[in-house]
Amino acid sequence: MRSERSPPRPPGVTVLSLFFGGGALVSLVAAASLLVTGSPLEPMWRLNPVAREGFAGLGAWAAVLLGLVSLATGATSVGLWRLHRWGWALAVGLLTVNVLADAARALSGADPRAAVGVPIAGALVLYLLLPRVRRPFRLDAASSGAQAPRTPPR
Repeated sequence: MRSERSPPRPPGVTVLSLFFGGGALVSLVAAASLLVTGSPLEPMWRLNPVAREGFAGLGAWAAVLLGLVSLATGATSVGLWRLHRWGWALAVGLLTVNVLADAARALSGADPRAAVGVPIAGALVLYLLLPRVRRPFRLDAASSGAQAPRTPPR
């Protein structure tokens, strides 16, 4: 819980928290649809049949992978919402991995459309690195009132 002295959550952090929460829900539903073939969830793959084919090659591991993605994005959503340092770190980490993966897929020719995600995710990382966005997470000693540890007298 935030104290009354804590800066308010920046609107962009609220939006990112909701975004990560949506990602957690979508990846959880996708994992469930892979576990139960022929379920009412199956039509969701019409949106991206290439992804469905790729996941089919992984077998049950695809559902495990999507479950882990759901856990990571869900935790990030909660951490951002509650302004926890670890939530900020998870968001920066996941978005950075996204930038690198999109860049690799675009540069390798595997999926040239992935290049669109590079500047978007990159901009989100840069946004999270702004001092005014970092401040509510108490990521710098100046904003948290923390002082350098003192050495005990001998």
